[in-house]
Amino acid sequence: MNFNLEIIAFNIESCLLIEQAGAHRIELCDNASEGGTTASYGFIKMAREKTNIQLFPIIRPRGGDFLYSSDEFTIMQDDIKFCKELNCDGVVIGLLLEDGRIDYERTARLVQLAYPMEVTFHRAFDRVADASVALEEVIKTGCTRILTSGLFPTAIEGRAALQQLVKLADNRILIMPGSGIRSSNIVEIAQHTGAFEFHASARTMSSSQMRYHNGQMKEDLSQVTVDQQEVNRIVQQLKNHFKNLYETENG
Repeated sequence: MNFNLEIIAFNIESCLLIEQAGAHRIELCDNASEGGTTASYGFIKMAREKTNIQLFPIIRPRGGDFLYSSDEFTIMQDDIKFCKELNCDGVVIGLLLEDGRIDYERTARLVQLAYPMEVTFHRAFDRVADASVALEEVIKTGCTRILTSGLFPTAIEGRAALQQLVKLADNRILIMPGSGIRSSNIVEIAQHTGAFEFHASARTMSSSQMRYHNGQMKEDLSQVTVDQQEVNRIVQQLKNHFKNLYETENG
């Protein structure tokens, strides 16, 4: 049985580590402290040039909520056009209305604009008022998958809801559990949810290589990067799980 593992990258170093560790897809983001915003044109371009696995930049013009103005929607459209020009494999979006429903009309327009790239609807989904209604709306927009933690802070907490979403989706759209996924819990999440795609950050901090530091600034100049060994452990755990699952189902 096949599976896919997506890992977040916040810098070009992380992109290279993710591919080397055996993951299948990169979600490319800037601004880790805000949960991820759209990366620069130069960053997306270099990530595409230096990696061969799937590349999905997030299309999120700012941090905060997912209720966007008309100007912000225009920015999102332009960023999707850039991603298409740079031969990205997909983009990651998420738009809501003020009452917690999916912004169906504008999401569908972005999906159409992105074609033939795939489109993932991100964890804006975890802020919806009704998950089953939102699921049907996202399916109708033409999105390929939904990244979600089951409307809980982490996927392990939301595993029962994720299982229900996988059943409700009924192969019409991929449900990709994400948030708090590590090598220590990935098998439990896979077993409980029945999902085949997974999203993780495998986040760690990299210390500054500067030899000189101005102590008066009282600042930490470390940066978010990827724990390559942790990504590899997740990949191996998933390989073993799906191998065992296949052998069990096929005698």
